[in-house]
Amino acid sequence: MSIATGTTSYFTTSQHDRLRAQVRDFAESKVAPRVTEMEESKSVHLELSRLIAQQGWLGVTVDPRYGGMGLGHLAKTVIIEELSRVSGAMGAMVQASQLGVAKIVHFGSTEQKRHWLPAVCDGRCMPTIAVTEPESGGHVLGMSATAERVAGGYVLNGRKVFVGNSHVGDLHGVVVRTGPGSRGLSAFLVESHAPGLSLGPHQPAMGLHGFSFGELIFENCFVPADNLLGAEGDGLAVAYSSSILYGRPNLTAVALGIHQAIVEHTVDFAQTHTRYGEPLSELPTVKQKLGQLQSQLMTARLTAYHAAHLLDEGMPCDADLISAKLTNVESSLDAARTAMEVHAAYGLHPGNHIERFLRDANHIYAPAGTSDVQRLRLAEVALGTYREQWSARFADQLRVEQDSPRWWRR
Repeated sequence: MSIATGTTSYFTTSQHDRLRAQVRDFAESKVAPRVTEMEESKSVHLELSRLIAQQGWLGVTVDPRYGGMGLGHLAKTVIIEELSRVSGAMGAMVQASQLGVAKIVHFGSTEQKRHWLPAVCDGRCMPTIAVTEPESGGHVLGMSATAERVAGGYVLNGRKVFVGNSHVGDLHGVVVRTGPGSRGLSAFLVESHAPGLSLGPHQPAMGLHGFSFGELIFENCFVPADNLLGAEGDGLAVAYSSSILYGRPNLTAVALGIHQAIVEHTVDFAQTHTRYGEPLSELPTVKQKLGQLQSQLMTARLTAYHAAHLLDEGMPCDADLISAKLTNVESSLDAARTAMEVHAAYGLHPGNHIERFLRDANHIYAPAGTSDVQRLRLAEVALGTYREQWSARFADQLRVEQDSPRWWRR
C-alpha cells in the first residue's frame, strides 16, 4: 500500500494488504462504474448490494465453522474502508449488514447460528438491526414497539426507522418491548417476508445514494418463539453491544474511506489545475491545506486501526471505539470542507465528486451517537463513571486467534 496516502500501519500485515488489494480492485472495477447511476437515480441498488454480499465479506468476522472468513475486526475495517473510498453508500451497506451479523454471533443460539450464518457468509442473506423509533430516536429505553407473547411465538406491533439496509435486508434483528423498564426489551429475528411486516417507501436523502435506511412497519406480525434472540430481557444488551462493538468501528471505517477519497481527489485536482503559471499544489496556501488533509487522515487511520486491533486482541476498548468514531467523523467533515476550499466553485460540480463526499460524510455523523454523545461517553471515561465495558464482556468472542488455521484461510 502507498505510504504517501497513509494506508500502511504497524497494525496491519501483508495479509491485510492482500485483502485491501482484492477489495480495492473490486470496488474500482465493479462499484465505481455504477456510482453515477446511483447518484442520478437516488434509488436503492439491490443488484450491487447482492454482488458485494456474494464476495463473502459480510462474514469477515464469522467463525469458519459457519462459513465465515474468521479474519476479525481490523480486516472488516479494511473492507468497509476500501468500499467507502469508492462509494460511501456501498460501504454503508456492508457496515449495516455487519450490525445484523453481530446480534447473531453474540446472542444467537447454536441452531440460529447454524441456520443463518452460512447464508450470510455466502451472500444469500443480508441481515439488519432495527432499534430506532420515530418518537424515541437514539433513546433506546424510550421505544414503544411491542412484542406480545402468544401461542407458539410473539406478535409484534410498531415502527422502526432509519434501518440500514431496510429495503435489501432479508433478516431483521428487531428490538421491541416485552415488558417495562430496561429488562423489558427483547430481540427477535424477523424475516423480510413475514406476514404483518411491511416497508415504508424509500425516501432518498442528502447522500449515500444507492443505500437504504428506511422504515419497517409491524402490524400484528407473528414471529415464532424460536426466533427470540437470547432470552427475554436481552434486548438492551443486543442494541448497546451491537452499536458499540460494531456500529462505532463500522461507521469509523466508512468515514475513513470517504476521508481517503477526499484526500486523493483533492491532491489530484491541485496537481492538475494551474494558477499563476504553476499547479495549485505549489501555492503555499494550498500546500498548507494538503498537509493538513494528510495529517488528519493519518491520525484518523491510526485511531481506527488501533481500536479495531484492540477488539481483535480481546482487550477492553470501549473508549477507543468511541474516540475512533468521534475522530474519524469529525476529520472527514473537516477534510470535506477543506477540499471544497481548494476546489472552490469546481467542488460544487457533481463530476468532481467532492460535493458527494461532503454529503456522504454528513450521513455518518448521527448513527451510533452524534459527536456530542461520543464526547459525553468519553467524559464518563475521564471521570471514572463509564459503566458497562462491552468489549470486556464479549472479549472471548471478539478475540481473533491469529495463529490458528482459520487465520487468513481465504
